[in-house]
Amino acid sequence: MHEPIPVLVENSFRIAWDYLERVGELGDPYVASSVLLDTMEDMIRHGERRKLLLSNKAIDAYRRFRSERGAVARAC
Repeated sequence: MHEPIPVLVENSFRIAWDYLERVGELGDPYVASSVLLDTMEDMIRHGERRKLLLSNKAIDAYRRFRSERGAVARAC
């Protein structure tokens, strides 16, 4: 049986947040939380319910976001 969606999001978010914090990649907490939650929300809307997949994809999305943002800043 699946966890209720709020619990799923909370647990997946905590995994991603703790990991990013532990490895020193968290950055701005407001931006990080927005990217992580937006990614998870989109995946859940498409039917994903696996906690670790949600957290891992959110971490990947946040890393891409920071990398792209850094590339834009370097280009300016």
